[in-house]
Amino acid sequence: MKFWLDKGIDGFRMDAFQFVSKDTTWPVFPPGYEKDIIRYYGMGPHLHDYLREMNKAVISKYDVMTVAEGAGSTLADAMSLVDPARHELNMAYHFEGMGVGNYDPDYSLPDFKKVYSKWDSAFAEKGWVSIFLGNHDQPRMLSHWGNDSTPFRAVSAKMLTTFIMTMRGTPYCYYGDELGMKNIRFDRIDDYRDLSTINKYRHIKSEGGDLKAFLEEQKRSARDNGRTPFQWDSTVNAGFTTGVPWIRINPDHTTVNAAMEEGDPRSVLNYFRALTRLRRAEPVLVYGKYTLLDKDNPAVYAYTRELNGKKILVLLNFKSRAATANTGVDLRNASVLLGNYPDPATDGSLRPYEAVILQLH
Repeated sequence: MKFWLDKGIDGFRMDAFQFVSKDTTWPVFPPGYEKDIIRYYGMGPHLHDYLREMNKAVISKYDVMTVAEGAGSTLADAMSLVDPARHELNMAYHFEGMGVGNYDPDYSLPDFKKVYSKWDSAFAEKGWVSIFLGNHDQPRMLSHWGNDSTPFRAVSAKMLTTFIMTMRGTPYCYYGDELGMKNIRFDRIDDYRDLSTINKYRHIKSEGGDLKAFLEEQKRSARDNGRTPFQWDSTVNAGFTTGVPWIRINPDHTTVNAAMEEGDPRSVLNYFRALTRLRRAEPVLVYGKYTLLDKDNPAVYAYTRELNGKKILVLLNFKSRAATANTGVDLRNASVLLGNYPDPATDGSLRPYEAVILQLH
């Protein structure tokens, strides 16, 4: 760790660190234990000893960030890893939000809101958490939570990015999500590179299962959907390589790529940049108190952020139809800070996948 820190890196993301401490009495686990690996293998007996040693010997001597990839089985586990008083790690990276709807396009938005509100509440007074909707082990954010069809691709990608950048916690943007990249949806098993998908396919085949149904499901949930190369431009292989790429390039790179979005002021990329500037300029979006509004609304995620007398309202329509936010907030004097439509709504009436950030006066 010192070797890399002395070279100037900014910190560590500790992959699966909750499993590094083993119970060396090797107890016999009950049948079915493999369905709850974290409970039986995670948060081992000496995990915190190791972390405190690491902090004392290395981390505390550098101005760096440490991320606990994995947060244990409970909110208490997560807090135990990042409570400042314990002098261990800085930030928890939880996965509960990824399981909402099990990649079902008809997932329940109230369930989604419940998960993120619960995690915010657990870290309201101390500790720190991450906010993300995509990573290398997930399908594309846009295809999972939004709508990657041509009419809605850009506006729903912007809406999802608005969520990430206006919640309390550190936002993580997975490469390509700032462009609105989507699932590639391979038709053939030969196109996949992820051993998880390949091994599942072989298992189903050996048991005479429905391979066609499996491949259809992988179009929505396979990890390789999020691993196709970054789309730099519209040239061969999206400008990623002049050789043979390790995995196929998404054919939509001719219309969705960084070069084209650079020059389009209304692109997903430039909206991402505008959000980044806004978050940097408004500490309320980083540290402000989060309050969920209209919690049972099946289409709209609405919440306020509040700090030092400043109050901001965020309205997000997660559906492909118009919807109304019933927040009970007086919007007559609200001013628009940013929206993903050219003429953002100011009355709570939202168009498909509309996102609007309002300052309340």
